[in-house]
Amino acid sequence: MRTAAIRFENATIAQSGKTILSEVTMEVSKGSFVYLIGKTGSGKSSFMKTLYGDVLLSEGEGSIVDVNLAKLKDRQIPFLRRKLGVVFQDFKLLSDRSVYKNLLFVLKATGWKEKSKMDEKITEVLGKVGLSSEGAKLPHELSGGEQQRIAIARALLNNPELILADEPTGNLDPITSIEVMEVLQEINQTGTTILMATHDYNLIVKYPSKTLKCEDGKVFEVVQKKS
Repeated sequence: MRTAAIRFENATIAQSGKTILSEVTMEVSKGSFVYLIGKTGSGKSSFMKTLYGDVLLSEGEGSIVDVNLAKLKDRQIPFLRRKLGVVFQDFKLLSDRSVYKNLLFVLKATGWKEKSKMDEKITEVLGKVGLSSEGAKLPHELSGGEQQRIAIARALLNNPELILADEPTGNLDPITSIEVMEVLQEINQTGTTILMATHDYNLIVKYPSKTLKCEDGKVFEVVQKKS
């Protein structure tokens, strides 16, 4: 049985012919919560994009939720993304439809057919993020923190093995960031692996966990200092 949700071995990540990260060897264990840090331009975004198939692996070996990234074909990318939940900094909610219809849109797009099962799933994920009564609201009627929690609910719709959270608290104030972080922690405690790219070091101090860093074209584990 594979114990790694993400694994890279001597991998190279490049965009437009330019090497961004090289000799990447790392692993994220199934069920773990891992941070990814690094300055703007350090390759953090390219690394995350490689994981959900936006940037293809140039060299070396890589796998995510048992999908081989080195052999990933365009037609396989939708299959990969159905196994992942992706949460972005800017929520990416559809502004012209309600929370319920945002979630329904994703279920229909990923092959769900039965309305009763779709309704049940939407109720379930809204409950997980503490927003059961907000389904009829439009995104602009919600606070930033609530919108991000809806984005997390959306990421949970297809029972992903792994959630990639790309700066999920980047647009939020410190108190709201903690609320969103608590939701992610609870989801992780149910067994879902989470990789979270962040520049919010206060959250890392408050919720310490394994931390990977992008710097000088490499990815390496940061050894946590004992307080």
